[in-house]
Amino acid sequence: MKKIRLALLSGGNSSEREVSLNSGNQVYNALNKDKYEIRRYDPKTDLINLVSEAPEIDAALLILHGPNGEDGTIQGLLELLNIPYQGAGVMGSSLAMNKIASKKLYRQANIPIPDYLYFNKDEQIDIDKCILTLGLPIVVKPVNAGSSVGITIVNNKQDLSLAIGEAFDQDDWILMEEYIRGLELTCGVIGNRKMESLPVIEIIPGNGYNFFDYQAKYLAGATKEICPARINDAVKNKVQEYAIAAHKTLFLKGYSRTDMILKDGNIYILETNTIPGMTETSLYPQAAKVAGYSFSELLDKLISLAMER
Repeated sequence: MKKIRLALLSGGNSSEREVSLNSGNQVYNALNKDKYEIRRYDPKTDLINLVSEAPEIDAALLILHGPNGEDGTIQGLLELLNIPYQGAGVMGSSLAMNKIASKKLYRQANIPIPDYLYFNKDEQIDIDKCILTLGLPIVVKPVNAGSSVGITIVNNKQDLSLAIGEAFDQDDWILMEEYIRGLELTCGVIGNRKMESLPVIEIIPGNGYNFFDYQAKYLAGATKEICPARINDAVKNKVQEYAIAAHKTLFLKGYSRTDMILKDGNIYILETNTIPGMTETSLYPQAAKVAGYSFSELLDKLISLAMER
């Protein structure tokens, strides 16, 4: 059987570059070399090579995170080069990456979310009004970033200005969000026309972590992840229903993972990831494993979905 000529993209120039490179290495090791002829590209340095070799490539596997990886830019280039790739297209990637756009669409689709405000770097921010509107604590985050980069949970007025500055260091737009203390859950979706929700994962950050931040995500042993989550069937079904609803609302394709909070029986959607973490122990592959996909089989499935489109 002729091998599929696969472009594996990882690295890039976002703040999540090292995570992407590490994931790319694990994906490369897990890919079946009998099925794929793999060429590796780092968008930071290899875009000219990718463009020149495009006619020789059958499909691309994107293991990229953050701006210029998840926001539709690299997806647009691949569209122009006529290279199939896994996951969301240009519009869906852009919408999911922009937390303001995605929240507006969630709300229009009657998907429950925490209350929020958003601001541009050039605006004067009335801190007292923000606290009056959202209460304390407040979650402050850049609008276009992933892996919890630049996110702060603020417990008092004095720290809010500092958190705003840290978020603006990452982006020209920031989001302030009502803080909801509850059980952190995440749920993946896989499929093109026929979508399947994966088992729900329960996320328990370790001592010293107020939420599933960058260090809690990537420091070994910092977080306990339980799959399937210890929730009743009614809640599980609702979480899976919301994961598919969020996927459809943002015009996504192939796969996604939506993060949520459960409090007092109510579920709140936080955000949807269009290129979930892709090491063997990342959340999405963990859920896929419980659903019956080995890591290698999951990669095969994603590539198949890309080429099916």
